Amino acid sequence: MLKEETKGLVLYQTEDGAVTLEVNVEEDTVWLTQMQMADLFQRDISVISRHIKNVFQEEVEEKSNLHFLQIASSDKPVACYSLDVIISVGYRVKSKRGVEFRR
Repeated sequence: MLKEETKGLVLYQTEDGAVTLEVNVEEDTVWLTQMQMADLFQRDISVISRHIKNVFQEEVEEKSNLHFLQIASSDKPVACYSLDVIISVGYRVKSKRGVEFRR
C-alpha cells in the first residue's frame, strides 16, 4: 500500500507489514534499486539481477527505464529501475509480494 508522498519519496509497506520501502518517485514513475527489489520480492539479489537483464533484452528499453540516483548512504550514484522494470521482474519471480505490489 502506498502510504505517503513527500519530496519525491513514497513509503510502501506490505499488507502484513513485513516489508517497508522508501520508494523514489521521479519523472512520474517509481524507482527501486536491485536491493530494494530483492527485499520486496523476497529473492536473492543475483536472481533480481538476472531478471533485470532479461527484462531489458526482451521487454523494455534500458535507456528510459534505468536511472542513476544519488542516495545518501552511497558515495556514488546507484542504479535504479522504473516501475515498468519492477513489475516485469515481479511477474518473473512469481512472488506473492510481487502480486501484492502490483495491486
